[in-house]
Amino acid sequence: MITINNILCPVDYSIYSEKALAYAIELATKFQAKLYLLHVLDTRFLDVNNPELPYIPVTTNIINEETIDMLKSRLLKSVNEETQGKISVEAVVVPGVPFAEIIRTAKEYNTDLIVLGTHGRTGLAHVFMGSVAEKVVRKASCPVLTIRHPEHDFVSP
Repeated sequence: MITINNILCPVDYSIYSEKALAYAIELATKFQAKLYLLHVLDTRFLDVNNPELPYIPVTTNIINEETIDMLKSRLLKSVNEETQGKISVEAVVVPGVPFAEIIRTAKEYNTDLIVLGTHGRTGLAHVFMGSVAEKVVRKASCPVLTIRHPEHDFVSP
């Protein structure tokens, strides 16, 4: 018998993560598992020395407690109140590099399953799946369920 007590669902508000969230909610409900919603504030966008990404000038510390609380609230609103009454849902917001923080958070919360979309909101798609999902699948210490958006389902020619 497979036991799933903790499910981690990274959310970047892309159509892919929305679809993954629907699966994560359904699985958490079926297994009565705790659902952790994770949003990673990608700090690479704040790095002036990273030539691959556009520099966003920072005049104040944008990663503050108020910002984190607002993002946690937004995450929790992703799950309707009726569902929140049936399962335990916790919002986690951390700064960092997305794939690394997903893996670190999965370990920290003793995650039994990670559910994530195959692509994120960057639009920089790899041939088969996004680079974050690919790295999480390769490096995570627990099973990873990747969800494709239905409009991208395989159709036989």
